Amino acid sequence: MSGPERVEGRDKVTGSARYADDRRPPGCVYACPVPATVARGAVTAVDGAAALADPQVLTVLTHLDAPRLAHADDPTLAVLQSARVAHRGQYVALAVATTLEAAEQAAAAVRVTYAAEPHDVVLTEGHPGVYAPEQANGGHPADRVRGDFDAAWAAAEVRVDATYRTPPLHNHPMEPHAATAWWEGDRLTVHDSSQGTAEVQRVLAALFGLGRSQVLAVSEHVGGGFGCKGTPRPHVVLAAMAARVVGRPVRLALPRAHLAAVVGHRAPTVQRVRLAAGGDGRIAGLAQEILTRCSTLKEFVEQAAVPARVMYRSPASRTTHRVVRQDVPAPSWMRAPGEAPGMFALESAMDELALACDVDPVELRLRNEPGTEPDSGLPFSSRHLAECLREGARRFGWERRGPAGHAEGRLLIGTGVAASTYPVLIGPASAEVRADADGTFVVRVNATDIGTGARTVLAVIAAEVLAVPVDRVRAEIGRSDLPYGGVAGGSSGTSSWGWAVHAAASALARRLAEGGPVPAEGLSAGADTRELVGQGTEYARHAFGAQFAEVQVDRDTGEVRLRRLLGVFAAGRILNPRTARSQLLGGMVMGASMALLEESAMDPEFGDHAERDLAAYHVAVNADVPDVQAYWVEEHDPHVSPMGSKGIGEIGIVGTAAAVANAVHHATGVRVRELPIGVRALLGRTGG
Repeated sequence: MSGPERVEGRDKVTGSARYADDRRPPGCVYACPVPATVARGAVTAVDGAAALADPQVLTVLTHLDAPRLAHADDPTLAVLQSARVAHRGQYVALAVATTLEAAEQAAAAVRVTYAAEPHDVVLTEGHPGVYAPEQANGGHPADRVRGDFDAAWAAAEVRVDATYRTPPLHNHPMEPHAATAWWEGDRLTVHDSSQGTAEVQRVLAALFGLGRSQVLAVSEHVGGGFGCKGTPRPHVVLAAMAARVVGRPVRLALPRAHLAAVVGHRAPTVQRVRLAAGGDGRIAGLAQEILTRCSTLKEFVEQAAVPARVMYRSPASRTTHRVVRQDVPAPSWMRAPGEAPGMFALESAMDELALACDVDPVELRLRNEPGTEPDSGLPFSSRHLAECLREGARRFGWERRGPAGHAEGRLLIGTGVAASTYPVLIGPASAEVRADADGTFVVRVNATDIGTGARTVLAVIAAEVLAVPVDRVRAEIGRSDLPYGGVAGGSSGTSSWGWAVHAAASALARRLAEGGPVPAEGLSAGADTRELVGQGTEYARHAFGAQFAEVQVDRDTGEVRLRRLLGVFAAGRILNPRTARSQLLGGMVMGASMALLEESAMDPEFGDHAERDLAAYHVAVNADVPDVQAYWVEEHDPHVSPMGSKGIGEIGIVGTAAAVANAVHHATGVRVRELPIGVRALLGRTGG
C-alpha cells in the first residue's frame, strides 16, 4: 500500500512512545476511586479509618472534604461535590497513596453507607417517562416531517414495518482512561488520555477557577478512544483535585471494570422502520422512529434517525427521536454515534424491502438514489454511492449471488450488502508552519493522534503545499499550548486541522517564494480558519460507502462466522492511502464486532452493566475477521476543504452490521432484528 508510514510507528513498537500513565514526575503518588454500589440514592456516611490506618495512604477524599469545584457544564464532572448518587459506579470517594497497590487496597477498604432509593433502569417501549427532546446529538432536530407519510403508507403496494434493537455498547479502547496531574503554584499540568487537549484545558480551568493559560493539557500519544475520550471524564478532574490536596503529582489510571459506568457508552435503541413502496421498490414513504435512553445527570440522544434524512429519495418522510431519563450511566459518543445503530435498522429494512419486491438489494438502492439531499433539498457536494455499490459488487462477485444462500455440508453460506454514510464535519483551527535553516519544516497545531496517523497526514498536507519530501516535515501536536485545534472526533480531525495547516503552509510558501535564505531562527507563517470553515455549507456534504459481507452459519449449533467483508467508499481525496486503509479496515472490523459479538446487559436488580471486562464483553479478534478488504473510488470534493478530503474514521463501521445481518438472512432465511446476532436467535431456526 502506497503512502508514507506512520512517523511515530517506531516509537510505538519499541515502547518509547509515552502515554498519560507513563509519566513519572518526582514524588508522584497514586489515586484509586471508589465507585457507588447503589443505582440511586445518597451517601449517608463514609468510613475511611481502615484505609487511613496504612501509613502509605495520604488521604481519602469524599464529598465532605474534597475541594469545591465551580459549576460544571457537564454534570458527570462534578465529582465528589454532592452526596447524591445518580447511577451505580458513580465515584463517591478517592484514595491517594504512595504506591498503586496501597491506593487500590485503601479504596477497597473504604466503607460507604447509602440511603438507597428505588431505581429505574429497564428501557421499555411503553415506559411512562418517554418524552420528545428538542434535539438529538449533534444539534439535529429531534423530529423531521416531510410530505404526508400516512397517505403514502395507505397507498403503498408494498410495505415493510419492522422493529430493530441494539444493546448498550462500550468503546473499550486498548488504553484505559488515565491522567497524571501536578500543580506548580497556581499552574496545573495534566497528561491525559484524551481526544482533545483544548477541551481538557478549558474544562479544568473553569472547574478550578483558573485562566486557560494556567492549565497545560498534554495528550502526546493516545491508545484509542472511539469517542469515549472525546470529552473530559471524571478521572482527569479527580487527578487534578487529588494533586492539589496532597501537594504532589498524582497518577490515576481507571481499572477497565470501571469504564462501563464513567466514560460514556452507546445507549440502547429500539427502532421502528416503515417503508412504503411501489412494486418496483421505489420508496414513496419512509419513517424511522427511535426510542433510546439517557441518564438523569444529562441528556444525550443518539441521533439514529438522522441518516434516513440523507440516504434515499422519498416524497414523504417522518423521522423522530424519543428518550427516557433513567438511573443509568450517562451515554455519550461511540464511533459513528447515530449513524452506526441507525443504519443497521434502515439498511436491514431496505433488505427486507428488496426481498418483498423481488428486486436485487444493490439495484433497489440504485433505484432510490436522490438527486438532492432529501430533507434539506441541498445539492450534494459530491455523492458517489452508486459507484461504491457497483464497484463493490464487481469486486465482491455479487453477480454470482442467487436469491438464497447455499449449503456446504452443515454450513449455510450467505451474502449481504448495506450502504453507509457519514457527514462531513469541520471545525475551526489554527496552525503554524516553520521553515528551519537546515531545510526542514515544523508543523505546529493542537491536533491529537489517537492511533489514526494524524501526525503523518498533517506532514503530508504541508509537504505537498511546500513541494518538499514528507520526511523533511515534522509535526508537533497534542499540547494545549500549541495553536488551537479541536477534538479528534466526528471524523473531523484531518479536515479541520489540515485546513489550517494547508493555509499556513500556503502562506509560508509565498514568503519563501520571495527569495533569500531562511534565517537562523527560522521563518514562520500562521493561519486561522474561523472565517473559512463556513465555506461550502450551501451543499450537503457527506461521505458514502457500501459494505458487502459473506457469512457461514452452522445449521446444528447456530454459530455465525464471518468469511469475507469488503467495503468501497467515496470519502473525498485520500491523502495517505496507507493510514486511510487502516482506518477503514478498523471501522469495518468494529462493525462486524457490533453485529456478531458485542453486547452489554443492564442488570435490573443492581442497576449495573453486567459485562465490565474483555472476558465478558466480547470484541472481535483476528480469528473473527479472516478476510477484510477496503477500497475507495476516486473523488475530489472542492466544496469541503482545500484538500478535497472527507473524514474516514467512522464511515467504515456504518452499514457493516446491516451487511452482516442481511448475509445471515440470505444464508438461513431467518431475519434477525436484534444485535448481536448469536446462537439464541438462530438455534432451532436454521434447519438443524
